[in-house]
Amino acid sequence: MFSGVCVNAASEPLNQPLKPLPEMAPVNRERVALGRQLFNDPRLSANNTLSCASCHQLDKGGADTRARSLGFDGKPVAFNTPTVLNASLNFRQFWDGRVETLEEQADNVITSPHEMGGDWKTVVQRITDDPDYRKAFDGAYKDAVTQANIQNALASYERTLLSPGSRFDQYLLGNTDILTLEEKYGYQRFKDYGCIACHQGVNIGGNMFQKFGVFGDYIADRGNPTVADLGRFNVTGDEADRAVFKVPSLRNVALTAPYFHDGSAPDLERAVDVMFQYQLGRMPSAEDKALIILFLKTLSGQWEGKR
Repeated sequence: MFSGVCVNAASEPLNQPLKPLPEMAPVNRERVALGRQLFNDPRLSANNTLSCASCHQLDKGGADTRARSLGFDGKPVAFNTPTVLNASLNFRQFWDGRVETLEEQADNVITSPHEMGGDWKTVVQRITDDPDYRKAFDGAYKDAVTQANIQNALASYERTLLSPGSRFDQYLLGNTDILTLEEKYGYQRFKDYGCIACHQGVNIGGNMFQKFGVFGDYIADRGNPTVADLGRFNVTGDEADRAVFKVPSLRNVALTAPYFHDGSAPDLERAVDVMFQYQLGRMPSAEDKALIILFLKTLSGQWEGKR
């Protein structure tokens, strides 16, 4: 049994470079419940209009359908919203990797003048003024409502947002009949072409940085460059980090269009084309492209009992 997904008792896990999602680590249920409530609470934003869930919509794969989400002021933010599902497995957070932990990520988003626009003094006061929150924090934390505890509660909830049970994970666990022959061919093409060199590890990405445009300048070809297109350079100031971004996870990728840091690829077909042209320096046959897309669609899992 794996996270509620049955696997044939006679089957054994496959020896593959990609691995299924791990079991969820033990959690503090009180803090998770608080985090869930805070995640959906617009009072974390400056004008009480925007919650974490406004952009990280669980019924849309943990992201939203916009190229760039709208901040509390109704204006587009700098980056496409990455999925919150399995974000705890990423080695860093945000496209430019500017923080390591989910707690730091919450601080950045809540106080960003372009995202939620909040300030911690106001946020802590709002939460403290709510008697239900005050009681819940008193039960979950020794020092009740603080900035650090709000950040911790949000992160505690987000760490439960894993998406086990994808058909590909079930395949890795030994249920080899769950994928069609075409989907298995797609996985093989994914490995043969070298996609797996960057989309690796348990999160099938999210564990390294890579330049966007190894074989050509995608941003120049797209046109209208922005400060966000500088990527990791904005964090380090190192010329080698221009247009370098965290490699995104491919888990649930079929559910999280549009793609890339700028949301410029509207669908998987376009995203795969761009990756082949600019990252691999060659183009696949139409058949191979179709097979790889079939494989990518097997990476959708379950979260909070839903698929």
